[in-house]
Amino acid sequence: MKIIHVIYSLEMGGAEILVAQLCRLQRQHGHDVSVIAYSNLGPLGEQLIDEGIPVVVLGEAPLPRTFLRFVSAFRRLRPDVVHCHNPAPTLQAAIPAKLAGTRAVISTRHSLVAPPYEMGAEIAFNLVARFTDWIVGICDATCENLRHTPGARRRKIVRIYNGVDPVLPADEQEKPHKKGPTVLFVGRLAAIKDLPTLIRAVAIAATRIPNLHLWVVGHGAERPLLDNLVSELGIEDHVTFWGERLDVAGFFSAADIYCMSSVSEGLPMSLLQAMSVGLPAVVTNVGGMAEVVRNANAGLTAPVGDSSAMAEALVQLASDPTRRRTLSENASNAYREHFTLEHMDASYMELYRRRSQD
Repeated sequence: MKIIHVIYSLEMGGAEILVAQLCRLQRQHGHDVSVIAYSNLGPLGEQLIDEGIPVVVLGEAPLPRTFLRFVSAFRRLRPDVVHCHNPAPTLQAAIPAKLAGTRAVISTRHSLVAPPYEMGAEIAFNLVARFTDWIVGICDATCENLRHTPGARRRKIVRIYNGVDPVLPADEQEKPHKKGPTVLFVGRLAAIKDLPTLIRAVAIAATRIPNLHLWVVGHGAERPLLDNLVSELGIEDHVTFWGERLDVAGFFSAADIYCMSSVSEGLPMSLLQAMSVGLPAVVTNVGGMAEVVRNANAGLTAPVGDSSAMAEALVQLASDPTRRRTLSENASNAYREHFTLEHMDASYMELYRRRSQD
């Protein structure tokens, strides 16, 4: 089967990591896989090219020119499947794919799509969705939100949970040194992640667990604000910023708790990576991450923006190794049963072969 994945770019991010891993697995299964990125290559794109997976950067342009470029590319490459990731690639590539005769066009929404909706954007997406065969939400919450968008193509909406390659256990020399119970966050330092709430929670929890530490792995525009907050709270000895890392196995292997304080979230890849190594989680009560943590009984949840509640959850887990072990086992079992890359790929391959009912 010839499959083209269409995505905005291949910079480091959850959807981008998923696309890269899916390409590798689908090629391993004997499919002809390539990627078209609209904006730029990024480090993940460079990795795929080094591994022999074709990546084409279309280049940013006005929509009519982009539309024609996609039509030309699809007519030349003649894919069996065009899999668009998120709204902009769907708006740009779904109609050209059908005009070029592509048999199956899939669109995956990787975010929560939480109300209040951007009405114009969702109406445009749902108009273009007439040219897709399936619209995939990455958790039940995303699917429910999609069904309530204006003009939703409800019969096309299906849920496929994200899946990831397991994080392989790291050697001791790959693990950062730690001094006590360690909380880990991996992801973009962006406003939607609300890392100030997590940092304040660590400051509160550290008054009860003096050797508690937070590792922040990632980069983004919020870094200066976060540096200032750590200084204001006087917790420089409790927080370490590691910057962006391509290999995060050592951090996942060494940490004790995985934590996300996002105000909106679908089903983050980093949470599934944490579950693959049996890390119990503390997450805010939003979207797919709360859905998965609750269903798997793999951690605790806290209200959005509530540093005190998050601190209490961190203290409960950091001070109770027996409870952490139980939640760890639950996380590992749930990952193996529902969130492997193979499980996700099998679900997508079934969609690629089916026609929608709309």
